Amino acid sequence: MKVKEQKTWIFPIIAVLAGFLVGAIVMLLFGYNPLQNYWNLFVGAFGGSYSIGETLRNMTPLILTALGFAVASKAGFFNIGGSGQYLMGWFGAIIVALKLSWLPGWVLIFVSVIAGALLGGLWSAIAGILRAYCGTSEVITTIMLNYIALYFVNYMVKNWLATKGQDSSATIVAKASLRSNFLAQLTANSTLHWGFFLAILACIVIWIYFNRTKAGLELRSIGHNSRAAKYAGMNVRKTIIVSMLISGILAGLGGALDGLGNFQNISVSNSLPQVGYDGMAVALLAAYNPLGIILSALLFSALQIGGMSISVYSSTPTEIVNIVTAAIIFFIAIKYAFEIIMNKYKFSHSKNKNKRRVGQI
Repeated sequence: MKVKEQKTWIFPIIAVLAGFLVGAIVMLLFGYNPLQNYWNLFVGAFGGSYSIGETLRNMTPLILTALGFAVASKAGFFNIGGSGQYLMGWFGAIIVALKLSWLPGWVLIFVSVIAGALLGGLWSAIAGILRAYCGTSEVITTIMLNYIALYFVNYMVKNWLATKGQDSSATIVAKASLRSNFLAQLTANSTLHWGFFLAILACIVIWIYFNRTKAGLELRSIGHNSRAAKYAGMNVRKTIIVSMLISGILAGLGGALDGLGNFQNISVSNSLPQVGYDGMAVALLAAYNPLGIILSALLFSALQIGGMSISVYSSTPTEIVNIVTAAIIFFIAIKYAFEIIMNKYKFSHSKNKNKRRVGQI
């Protein structure tokens, strides 16, 4: 293994260990047993076939929102709109599943999933077009689009999909569901569905896209230096829009699979789905590596699912898991902050060195 690859994996491992250490210190300060609580967390996430099924199911949207964020980040953009794109994907899939329920089973699932993914992609592409042609910050536009998506979906669910006096749509027909008797029997009636395997497939496809295609090379080149890429003849505007489109498609796919496999309907929400922000943390921990995102999503999913068992087996509040998660993100952020500072220092040092050389001449 190369030294650079080793460093790539060392920082996330240190961040995870440091996060668990901070959580242990907090528990000790408040009189709780960290070893017992971490064991309860592990049992809650992996202690049986049901727990494993729930952990894997919970990974599905985390993987896809993280992949979406990774694609945009590789192109040099900060797509904070994962929550809105996920919500639009969920909405699109449920609409098709309900309104076209007369279609054959696999056709209905395929059309519903594609509709959700495309709706998420189109929602994200709005920010990409504004960035490409108007220079508008994608951070601002994606945040705004998140809340537009929330209130738009709430309005449509309340006034179109839900029956009078209700806050949720009807449940989709069984043939539109991604769940199966086989997976249910395998995991003691957990909510694991086929969407999990599609998410794993998406990781492989995006890894190939990044590392084995011309379009992926152009995307990464623009992310490193857009001016140099433009000088080399690359279409920067096109790549900006395409990267945001793919980013939204992936987040929308996460919403579609979660809607068809987990929720089976859609309801009015008081706030944006947390999974969009969790996906950002997953991608950061994995350093935007599509294959690393699988392991990172497994960790975050285990914390979320297993964390619910902490208060069941002890008096420790489940919020302790949020402290561990926040600490992991904090230590990852420190790594990126140091990289930015060091890069600026190297650039400044190199610039001053060149000036001295010119002066000597």
